[in-house]
Amino acid sequence: MGTASGIFKQVKYKKEVTYGVVPVAASSQAIRRVTSSLDMTKDTYQSGEIRPDFQMADYRHGTRKVGGAINGELSAGTYKDFMAAALKKVFAATAPITGASITIGGVAGAWTFTRAAGSFLTDGVKVGDVIALTAGTFNVANSNKNIMVTNVTALVLTGLVVNGTVLVTEGPITGATVTVRGKKSLVPQTAHTDESFSIEHWYPDVPTSEVFSGCKVSKLGFGLPPTGMATCAVEFMGKDGLTSAAEYFTAPTPVTATGVMAAVNGVLRVGGVTVANVTGLSIDVVSGQSGEPTVGSNTVAFQAAGRVLVTGQITATFDSTALRDAFYNETEISLYAVFTADNSALSDFVAFSMGRIKVGGAAKDDGEKTIIQTFPFQALLNIAGGAALATDLTTLAIQDSAA
Repeated sequence: MGTASGIFKQVKYKKEVTYGVVPVAASSQAIRRVTSSLDMTKDTYQSGEIRPDFQMADYRHGTRKVGGAINGELSAGTYKDFMAAALKKVFAATAPITGASITIGGVAGAWTFTRAAGSFLTDGVKVGDVIALTAGTFNVANSNKNIMVTNVTALVLTGLVVNGTVLVTEGPITGATVTVRGKKSLVPQTAHTDESFSIEHWYPDVPTSEVFSGCKVSKLGFGLPPTGMATCAVEFMGKDGLTSAAEYFTAPTPVTATGVMAAVNGVLRVGGVTVANVTGLSIDVVSGQSGEPTVGSNTVAFQAAGRVLVTGQITATFDSTALRDAFYNETEISLYAVFTADNSALSDFVAFSMGRIKVGGAAKDDGEKTIIQTFPFQALLNIAGGAALATDLTTLAIQDSAA
């Protein structure tokens, strides 16, 4: 038997059909990670007997449970299943708009895309979506570029180019296709999913396998620093752990090959304004789970779902009073962010849309340095959104180009 080394450790997972029941081994997915700390734990109980020898005569194990996190660097497609589980809705594509007649106008930062007929609203395009013109005889400067939508009416989309390059005014161009890239998930109004996973740690150098069943996402944490890689932390609550000398998920789909996000690549809009003074952004999605032990079982048979709560924090240089005043005046604002794998025109990305947030503080530091403000926020249900409206009726929507 060898000694386990983290460089050889493999992490794989698969959705369960039945909660807590390890699915068949075929079609699992290997996942990228920085660390994976899942482990099985048990409640323990000490005997309370008072004995004439002054000693403890028994100590017992109780309910088994799984906890821990997979920590990684954010990349398109890698964590989509866990994002969907936290938001309670599978990722789904918005149907492309085909055969449209599109005229491009406007200026940098506020380009307009006007259609001759039909409705962007009824076609499901929302503020915060990343679109691209994927068909039509457009000037090469206009085709196949990530464009973040900043406003939607029936006939006109307004948006900005994510990598900052310039478009060319032209049109109408007939036979055009407008594509909402990748797929989206959001906290829905109805038909919430309740997904669980079996996750394997395989240590080939021992060799031994640990398969953790009934793993539900309890929290997602996204960290977007001004320098360094963007991060994604997925915390789990699970049911049980099984061990074997043999690998269980023997032929997983290989890990994704998409580029890692860095917050310096992308666009951030707060309160309807594109901002460049933000020094850090974090977003936390708590998808609470709870379970009750029962007599006669050493595992929790069911984990009940709780509310999906979205919070975060913005740090920014003190060169504007807009966010401070949003706190002072309890003004509700929006937050839309797109982070890309590189600066190419059609880069992979992950985008976050929160149509309604409320700032909970505006503390400032001090010293012989640039003064930094810290703004914690709570995301709220965007009651102004909905079908055939400009924004989503949800607390948080996530768009993933590789989902």
